[in-house]
Amino acid sequence: MNAGDRVRVDRAGQTFEGVMLPSSTPDHIVVKLDSGYNVGIDRADADIDRLESDVYDIEDAQAEGESTIEFDDDLPTISLISTGGTIASTVDYRTGAVTAQFDAEDVLRAVPDLAGLANYRGRVVANILSENMTPDVWQELATAIHEEIEAGADGIVVMHGTDTMQFSASAMAFMLDTPVPIVFTGSQRSADRPSSDNVMNAVCAVEAAKSDCAEVLVCMHADQSDDRCALHRGTRARKNHTSRRDAFETVGAKPLGEADYETGETPDITFRRDHAERGETDLALHDDLETDVELVKFTPGTDASRLEAVGDAAGVVIEGTGLGHVNTDWISVVDELTDAGTHVVMTSQCLDGRVCDRVYDTGRDLLDAGVIEGEDILPGTAKVKLMWALANTDDVADTMGRSLAGEVTDRSVPWE
Repeated sequence: MNAGDRVRVDRAGQTFEGVMLPSSTPDHIVVKLDSGYNVGIDRADADIDRLESDVYDIEDAQAEGESTIEFDDDLPTISLISTGGTIASTVDYRTGAVTAQFDAEDVLRAVPDLAGLANYRGRVVANILSENMTPDVWQELATAIHEEIEAGADGIVVMHGTDTMQFSASAMAFMLDTPVPIVFTGSQRSADRPSSDNVMNAVCAVEAAKSDCAEVLVCMHADQSDDRCALHRGTRARKNHTSRRDAFETVGAKPLGEADYETGETPDITFRRDHAERGETDLALHDDLETDVELVKFTPGTDASRLEAVGDAAGVVIEGTGLGHVNTDWISVVDELTDAGTHVVMTSQCLDGRVCDRVYDTGRDLLDAGVIEGEDILPGTAKVKLMWALANTDDVADTMGRSLAGEVTDRSVPWE
């Protein structure tokens, strides 16, 4: 029996049928049921029958160091790029902790539903949990994506931890001009935990990577049920819940599109808003980054010394209140920073709406001190964009004020 095989397991008068998953111990079998839940069963007490064999033999593939999946000329080629995270993780039963230990080929074995949807190339850029993501890895990832598209990939799926996915998706949106979809996906719960979201997210991400939307997208559950995934524009996505499967939201609008999912059927991809079309942009890589950029959050009572602490940083993004304000004690520090050549960008800690420093005296004083208005860019996205703008453009203020990858909306309006 191999992971990926469809099996029937009889134990203690109960019958379980589903797909066999990788297990951290040889004493147990883990089966993903058709309901989406996983069940762990002691092998010693179970009768196991294989109903359908996997598309390839795991042990042979591991011994040879490559996948034996055969290419189908009628299918598009999707590159699966792994950086680690929960979608490529399993539970260490010694400690009970989730650890990143799967490479891209392991993900294919863990998600057999991907078989037949596309031809796949697997590539590992990193094997880390996303809190360990760094700008250096962003550059490696951007280069890998560029190479895969240059080699003929029809779409890219990046498997990434959810905690910092929005930062990496934004970085790729600025660093790459892409003629094909680049889709980030992950999971809130690992493959061997009950109610894992990895299968649906991965399948929907592959379908999105086959679509005509040539943008950087984040593909995650749209609600708590296993019925559809939301397709968020990478520069407008935010993780708004620590553990729910539908943790991600598009700030300021509805998601760019969605993938309707039903077990055993190919997800139906639809887009509701304008987007870059497949093939209309020439492939290009702009991977220089200025890493000396800080994100500083203002709250009542925060001393101006917090801002002084950035020293001679190349750039600072301030997450201010409301329309983009800070305590008046901060204004002189901003003035000193900008006089010394530091670019200071103002954003808002509000979840929606745009910065406008022309309404109140504090805002006008900030503008006089040299603050750049960040429009309605999300603070995290603004930091990534400023890192990119400082390394790739001559007019940082102009670059920060206009949309490059959908990070700035044309106008802020109420929506339902």
